[in-house]
Parts: sequence; structure tokens; C-alpha cells
Amino acid sequence: MVNFVEAQKPLLHGLMKMAGIRPHAFEIEPGTVMNFWVPKETIKKPKKHKKATTTPAGGAGGVTNNNKYETVKHKANKPAVVLIHGFAGEGVVTWQFQVGALTKKFSVYVPDLLFFGGSITDSKDRSPTFQARCVAEGLRRLGVERCTVVGFSYGGMVAFKMAEMFPEMVEAMVISGSILAMTDSISAATLNSLGFSNSSELLLPTSVKGLKALLKVAAYKKYWFPNRLHQDFLQVMFSNRKERGELLEGLIVSNKDDTTTDFPQRIHLLWGENDQIFKVDLAKAMKEQLGSKTTFEGIRKAGHLVHLERPCVYNRCLKKFLVSLQVDKARK
Repeated sequence: MVNFVEAQKPLLHGLMKMAGIRPHAFEIEPGTVMNFWVPKETIKKPKKHKKATTTPAGGAGGVTNNNKYETVKHKANKPAVVLIHGFAGEGVVTWQFQVGALTKKFSVYVPDLLFFGGSITDSKDRSPTFQARCVAEGLRRLGVERCTVVGFSYGGMVAFKMAEMFPEMVEAMVISGSILAMTDSISAATLNSLGFSNSSELLLPTSVKGLKALLKVAAYKKYWFPNRLHQDFLQVMFSNRKERGELLEGLIVSNKDDTTTDFPQRIHLLWGENDQIFKVDLAKAMKEQLGSKTTFEGIRKAGHLVHLERPCVYNRCLKKFLVSLQVDKARK
């Protein structure tokens, strides 16, 4: 039986290629492979090395393709923007409405975080710090020296870590529906307000009922989809459950270990005003905590999935901020 969600992927990937980005996977370190969607002009097709192999008697002869991961260093000629996805979908699924709106004036990079979209690791480290280090190393391999990072939800926490660890690379951030770090008190308060006992119950649903509950708290509008479509979504979008559950555990930090970083970058908090997961009050408090280089902008009639629910408004706000960065740079 056809999985309708899976069947849409070739169409989505085709649209991404029409917008000017291509998938490229390479080894970040031994045992860790990360997939990026990158500007087509920045990559070269790897050479294919074919090696004849012998086969046992009675077996079919053939050719083994020994392609190796390629290190790419071809610098793009437009400002780099890195879009980091949240927990419920891989990169181009999350940012499907933003890529085409940005590629004309910006070089867009969309990583798939580890255990999403084919990115894998044999490391036991499940922290946002490890994800951030892998994304940064991948960007270096792609020739990116400076970039603006746009992070949504889980991806926002990875973005904050990137900015903290690699300030020479991350020149600015746009954060939507996220926080600096998931402390145990914020986690408990958020889950309690939403009526869930733990993060996996909320973010890794195993049933149609659980997926509907997630969509109910993530979206402002109440969408109706047939149960068959929900079932297809569960099969496609929630793979690597064990590892993703460990990623959620790796997010939590103790209140006593939580410290505020003095970020040198400009930060723009772009929020759905009806976000039920990370509410506007939390975003405004974070703005005050981060200081004068941080701005806040709310989008009406939008929830946690603001970039999917109101993509035109979101894209307009995002591009306005990105252009302002270029104006500031020109004035210096």
C-alpha cells in the first residue's frame, strides 16, 4: 500500500532542486555522517571508482561502487543562511516554504541533524553541543566561514550552542519557538501545562491519537486529516525512535548547571504569538535576558509551527532581518 507522505518526498526534493539546493552527505568524523542540502554551485560530483569483484560460484557477477565521502571547499558568493530544523521533521520538510524564498539573495544550507534525514553517528553523545559541533564542522567542509543561523525549536537550542562555541562563524541568529537550554524546571513546567508526562510522549507519538495531540498543541489552527494520513506520517517522520529518545534526554540540563552566555551576535526572536509549547511570555523574558542586541517579533494567529502556518508573513519578517544585517555590514 502506498504511503502518501513518503510518496510526496520525491516531489519535495524536486522542488528543492528547482530552488537551487542539492543533497550532499559526507563524513564529519569517523562513524559520523551528516547530510546537508547545499547550494548547487558549491558542490562537485564525486568521482566514481569502480572495482571489479569476484563472486562465489553460482553467484551473479557485478561491480562494487566504492564512492568515498568528499570534502567540499567551494565558497558561495552570497551571504550564507543555515536553516536548522526541529524535532518532528528533517531539514527540507521543516523549511520547505523558506528555501525558495531565500535562495535568490542568499546561499542556503539545510543540515539534517543526527538521526534525521539519513544523518547518523556511532557516537554515544546525544547533546545539542555534539550536534552543533557536527553542523559547524560540516559547514567548514563546505567552505562557509560566516553565516546567519535560523533555528526552530530543538534546532534553536543547537543554534544557540553553535553561536556560543563558534562566534567567529555565527554572525547572527533568528530563533523561533525555542529557548537557550531545556532546564529541568522549564521541561517540567512545559510538560505539565500541556498535559504530558515526558518529552517522548509529546514529541515521539506512537499512535494516531498521540500524533493528533502533538498537532493540537503545535498548531494554532485546528487541521483535519484522515487517520490514514496520520498513520503514514507516523511511519515516515518518526524513525530512529530509540536514538531520538536519547536526544531528548540529552537536552535536559540541571537548573544549577544553567548559565547565561553573553552572546556577541544580533539575535532576532521570531515567534508565533499563540505558541503553546514555548509561550510568548517566555520569549519576551529571554529577550530581556539576552540584552540589547536581541529583538522580538510576534506573528499573529500562529502557533509553535509558525513558519509552516504563516509562511508568507514569516518569510517577510525573516528576509527583513537578513537584509538589515547586510545594511549594518555595509555601514561598517
